Amino acid sequence: MGAALTDFIWRLVAMDRYERRALSRRKFAIRAFKQRGVVRVEVHVHKNDAALVRSVARALSDPDVEIETRVLLRERFGVTKAKGLKEFLASAPLESLDLTRKRDVGRKVEL
Repeated sequence: MGAALTDFIWRLVAMDRYERRALSRRKFAIRAFKQRGVVRVEVHVHKNDAALVRSVARALSDPDVEIETRVLLRERFGVTKAKGLKEFLASAPLESLDLTRKRDVGRKVEL
């Protein structure tokens, strides 16, 4: 057995029944969230904006205002599809860049 697996088994044995029950509940909650299409999103914001971000998340999860909240946010910020490197480079403004190079034949080496 690998060291990681052995460590996992020992931690499982060392857990008391309350810790195992808590772990089981957490796994159940994660599975239930996934089935409902809910994902965990972690962001770093300035401390002054934390309450604002929390209220936006709360509004998106409130059935009474979630639709108008989504409409408002999509109108203001839009939803953009993540681009790959190829699309990013294709959209870059390269007209002002000088991409020509002087021909370099290398250096002379005495053998």
